[in-house]
Amino acid sequence: MNINLGCRFKKLPNFTNVDVVEKYKPDVIDNALTLSTFANESADLIYACHILEHFSYEETKIALKRWKEVLKPKGILRISVPDLEKVFGHYFLYKDLDVMMHMLYGGQLNEFDFHKNGWDEIKLTEELIKIGFSDVYKWRWQDTEPHNYCDDYSQCYWPHMDKDNGVLLSLNLEAVK
Repeated sequence: MNINLGCRFKKLPNFTNVDVVEKYKPDVIDNALTLSTFANESADLIYACHILEHFSYEETKIALKRWKEVLKPKGILRISVPDLEKVFGHYFLYKDLDVMMHMLYGGQLNEFDFHKNGWDEIKLTEELIKIGFSDVYKWRWQDTEPHNYCDDYSQCYWPHMDKDNGVLLSLNLEAVK
């Protein structure tokens, strides 16, 4: 089983799409922090696209531990988060405060849409290894199904949607249980 956490309206084929907000009509309504409807070692892959930054420092540790429990041995955790190195670089070059504020503080569309945490590649890799994941590496949406044909925030570019000439503002990492 493949799980897509915090799917909102971006439902992925061949995934169990999960969200805590009912209006998005996910396959399963559940809190990504607890995943109470999923048994331990039941998932081959968990995809968390621009959701981890919505947890506090302590909640991040709780969520990563729980996601690791739900994964089968050798299961994959695929994460996409705002890449703070790229976000700050973008700001320093273009002084575009709107992009930076959205990536740092979230869209603030509902009570769950506020950012509480952030990473660069080094910090997120360290966090995953502390939790017990191994083989942490970058993944490319262009080479990874279904992301190579289903647009989501793992493909967050500036200028918006300029995937040929823009800068990818998302950090995309995978880790093995």
